[in-house]
Amino acid sequence: MKYCKYFLHLAAFLLALTILVLPLPAQAQSAATINATYENKDLSGKDFSGKDFSYKVFSNVNLQSANLSKAKFIGADITKVDFTNANLHGADFTYAFINGSSFKRADLTDAVFEEALMSKSKFVGADITGADFTFAILDYNQDRELCKSKTASGTNPITGVDTDYSLGC
Repeated sequence: MKYCKYFLHLAAFLLALTILVLPLPAQAQSAATINATYENKDLSGKDFSGKDFSYKVFSNVNLQSANLSKAKFIGADITKVDFTNANLHGADFTYAFINGSSFKRADLTDAVFEEALMSKSKFVGADITGADFTFAILDYNQDRELCKSKTASGTNPITGVDTDYSLGC
């Protein structure tokens, strides 16, 4: 019993020493690799199919007629980006912040916009067949515009959610 008392004190001391004095080394990463910024760029017509733009910042970027099929924009900050006539088939915009952007006549078939925050964006003539907008926050007019679309149909092959259901039509 006498040694048990000392053993518990020694174990507590060594545990405290390990936690307080010998911290694990920090994993440093450049801010540039965390949030690369695309600002005031003309990238129209470029091929970015399958590229990962997750957590990147886009501001005033022209991506008209660009091929962005299966590109990932997870958690991206997208402000005033022109996706007019862009191929965004199967693109993933989960958790993205999309403000004042144009998706006019864009191919958004099978795209995922789960929990995306979209304000003041235009979807006139966009093909949203199979797109998933589950828990996405849209302006009222955007939501109504998308629900009236002839292409607000189909089931997303990735999430299994119907487009009209995800929009609350």
